[in-house]
Amino acid sequence: MRWQGQELATDDPAALPGLSRLAGLVRSVRTPEFAGVTFHEVHAKSALNRVPGGSPMPFAWTVNPYRGCSHGCVYCFARQTHTYLDLDAGRDFDTEIVVKTNVGSVLRKEVSSPRWRREHVAMGTNTDPYQRAEGRYRLMPEVIDALAGSGTPFSILTKGTVLARDLPRLADAATAVPVGIGVSLALLDPELQATLEPGTPSPRARLELVRRIRDAGLPCGVFIAPILPELTDSPEQLGALVRQLADAGATGVTGIALHLRPGAREWFFGWLARTRPDLVARYEQLYARGANLSKDDRARLTARVRRVAAELGIGAGADGQLAGRMTRGVPGDRDASFPAGSLPTSDGAGGVAMPSEQDRDAAPTLF
Repeated sequence: MRWQGQELATDDPAALPGLSRLAGLVRSVRTPEFAGVTFHEVHAKSALNRVPGGSPMPFAWTVNPYRGCSHGCVYCFARQTHTYLDLDAGRDFDTEIVVKTNVGSVLRKEVSSPRWRREHVAMGTNTDPYQRAEGRYRLMPEVIDALAGSGTPFSILTKGTVLARDLPRLADAATAVPVGIGVSLALLDPELQATLEPGTPSPRARLELVRRIRDAGLPCGVFIAPILPELTDSPEQLGALVRQLADAGATGVTGIALHLRPGAREWFFGWLARTRPDLVARYEQLYARGANLSKDDRARLTARVRRVAAELGIGAGADGQLAGRMTRGVPGDRDASFPAGSLPTSDGAGGVAMPSEQDRDAAPTLF
């Protein structure tokens, strides 16, 4: 791959809005392999992000090697975080990607500190650490080694099949610390996936990723998320997907209904108007009161997934929380398991209980 870069000073007035003040900006890079995408390489001062106080998340720390995501999922919760750089939550989120090129070395120093308490670290809760660019930048191997080498348990949620590259390293890490792996897969229809999640691996490729994770001896929970009303929520669609996941060896499944926060909401409704204008009025009705479906509607979708999972003998716990073990415990450590792979809790009806946006890197978002 040929990468052509242009050096940028942090006070360059010609830089994109917001990027002129982005601390640590080194250069912006474009390559034919990622047509239309610009990568802004930065030297980060820190790697560990504390989750805002009062968050319902079952973890206190995250690591985000990237900001923005070339997956291009029209519903992505994290879109609004790009506005902190004066970039938009739509196309800029998909095409202006910030890359923390030194994240591994910075993380190694942080977790080597005697003050570090080896609390669980979650990855993939904001933007995907295994989006396509990871194939070039290779940031995650050093991140994995830093966490495992320091005795820090961690979990990863991804749609990216690039994770398969690191399976031997993850399996080795799991002999030392609890390691949780989750895959996000919302649907089987490749035509819908190509417009809804245009930069993601195909559903078939992600099913194969689940198989490869299991073949590596690691547990793998799957988030069927988001479930989209009138598009992917029928008993037949959800049943077929859960059966495919069971066949792939998934150790647990959770269904989570579509959640439309500001930023994602506007981008999603634009997509809906272009692709399914007949559903715009219905979605306006369903989401008239806020970012979530009604509690009853969320509970109905969660129960639909749970019933099929129970029939097939794969875990789906109460309130939509993933019950299958997504971590491999350290031998002799009776507290090594993290429920749901230490991924987000539900709100009691299959919706995700989200924190406020207090910190542009640390506030966890999903899908």
